[in-house]
Amino acid sequence: MHALVTDHTIYSCVMGSRAFGLATEASDTDRRGVYAAPTRLFWGFAKPPTHVEGPAEEQFSWELERFCELALRANPGILEVLHSPLVEHADATGRELVSLRGAFLSLRAHQSFAGYADAQRARSDAAVRRHGAPNWKHVMHLLRLLGSARDLLRTGTLTVDVGDRRERLLAVRRGEVPWPEAERWMTALREEADAAVARSPLPAEPDRARVEDFLIRVRRASALAG
Repeated sequence: MHALVTDHTIYSCVMGSRAFGLATEASDTDRRGVYAAPTRLFWGFAKPPTHVEGPAEEQFSWELERFCELALRANPGILEVLHSPLVEHADATGRELVSLRGAFLSLRAHQSFAGYADAQRARSDAAVRRHGAPNWKHVMHLLRLLGSARDLLRTGTLTVDVGDRRERLLAVRRGEVPWPEAERWMTALREEADAAVARSPLPAEPDRARVEDFLIRVRRASALAG
């Protein structure tokens, strides 16, 4: 399976705290990638895997079709991969995939980002009830995600790096922001994201036809190449 990553990766980048602009000296380097499995591997009963962990530590890759499916559903982590400021590799196919990243963006992001954020907030609320405090690292990333969702809905552009929010978010991670204040910040960001939907420049649905055309062309070229 690792050969699919080493031999057929079309795009790879660094994600996590380093891409978000939230890295510290202790931060890992999380690598994410997309591989295009040769078309001939789909012709038998056993299909190529939809994802592969490794071969390096903290490395995870998706097969192109699975990646596109998740991106069309506005999966937050997948969309962020295409907008990472830390691209390590992109061949011609990978560059075309990146050029299509706008085709994946739609108002579906409102529900997908909000749904993920709601689940994370519920876990934080439960941790506060049980232990008196949440996992502050998780709270930091929840706030980052809510800010990203709000800005995406307002502008139509997904920005991964937190920019001038870095210091305030790192203060959250260190536990220097009282939980009630963090709650108010979360609530405000969620309300601002909800309010942005009505005037958002994002289309109601992603451009599925454009993405599918790209996928078919990649599969056809691989088949013709043998």
